[in-house]
Amino acid sequence: MKRYKFILLVFTLLVVSNLHSQEQMFQLPNGKTTDKIHFQLINNLIIIPVVVNGMPLSFILDSGVTKPILFDNLNGLEVLNLENKETIFLKGLGEGLVVEAVKSTQNKLEIGHAVKYQQTIYAIYNGSMDYTPKLGIPIHGIIGYDVFKDFVVEINYRSKYIKLSKSENQKEKICKKCEKIPLEFHNFKPYMLAQVTIEGKQIPVKMLLDTGASDALWLFEDGSQDIVSTDNYFDDFLGYGLSGSLFGKRSKVQALTINSFVLNESLVAFPTGKSIETLKKIKDRNGTIGAEILNRFHVTFNYQESYMILKKNANFNKAFSYNKSGIDIEHRGVRLIKEYYYLLTNGRLTFAENNSVIHVSDEKNIKESYRLNAAPAFEIVKLRPNSPAQLIGLQLGDIILEVNGTDVKKYSLQEVMHLFKGKDGKKMSVLIERQGKQFLYKFQLVDLLNQKQP
Repeated sequence: MKRYKFILLVFTLLVVSNLHSQEQMFQLPNGKTTDKIHFQLINNLIIIPVVVNGMPLSFILDSGVTKPILFDNLNGLEVLNLENKETIFLKGLGEGLVVEAVKSTQNKLEIGHAVKYQQTIYAIYNGSMDYTPKLGIPIHGIIGYDVFKDFVVEINYRSKYIKLSKSENQKEKICKKCEKIPLEFHNFKPYMLAQVTIEGKQIPVKMLLDTGASDALWLFEDGSQDIVSTDNYFDDFLGYGLSGSLFGKRSKVQALTINSFVLNESLVAFPTGKSIETLKKIKDRNGTIGAEILNRFHVTFNYQESYMILKKNANFNKAFSYNKSGIDIEHRGVRLIKEYYYLLTNGRLTFAENNSVIHVSDEKNIKESYRLNAAPAFEIVKLRPNSPAQLIGLQLGDIILEVNGTDVKKYSLQEVMHLFKGKDGKKMSVLIERQGKQFLYKFQLVDLLNQKQP
């Protein structure tokens, strides 16, 4: 008979399951005390190369998870050690039900030169956790605590690398412009104390530090502590949890204060619904500081000594921005596009741009033809109600072909999304394909949070 477990997640991807089982630590080769790993930064998320049982994969580095999770929608089970496995069920953030997963032990994990054997990994059967269409590149899983607990982890968001150092070899150096901040740990996750300013009131808050949350701040509304949204907000889709979609209010706080660092007019989300009730019960937790805040610093985590070090980087004073169109898109496969060319009588192949011939000397002896090439299909998957895009007539399932006259094949997914974060009133034109026909829509971006707080 199969063995089944039911596990309650207390954060988006937290797995609470025998974390005290004996596992080896990550080890560096003899004589090596540090290692530098370059990463991709997409939508504020750190994507690092990870090798699982000899298979090169890409994982999100997420301080909000305790065990590595592999997404089975990319045939993750093919790379896991299935000799020692069991089926479990997980429940997390979102509106859905529990999801089925496989717990696999004794896997080999490599990150740069660091190697760990007998690693426990969870493979989940949940399409909503497929980050590949959401980020536009293959994402195979998420890893967090296992890296942070074994190393001092330095994150350089500007140069896009992490540096792993063994704690016994780490010489504490606090630069003049750096600040050392104490950390607390609950369920193996890092928390810190900060302050938020809402309607002139400075409110102390206890916040989870989550490198895997792309937003700036999440706050849990609590009238007894004056942690409440102002009237300057709008309802929005916030993202995906393990158990489905997450919704809430988007707004701003006057300031977020971390020691002497003050970030003004920070974006904030107030998640709503039953899916977050469990989070509110975690040791006086008031919310989350995400990567839109963290990427404004050079960050060093030292879990062993329970502190982190922050130093401002060039992102610190960058204005906070958000999607003002109401469009949420994903990379959903490819679309075929025609590339026209002209074949001359002498057999020379000449391509055309915008249907005009290039370098053709004998126009009487040319034959027009074309070839089909694949380009990313950026599909509209969500539309905020009453947003500029929804009001003008854009629909779910529309494939975006051009934005402001430029073919989106020249952009990454995140570059297209960035275009929708422009200034209030910016004019946009979007060419889409719907059921084999093309339509052009024009609208203006609307900043719903442009009212200054008192």
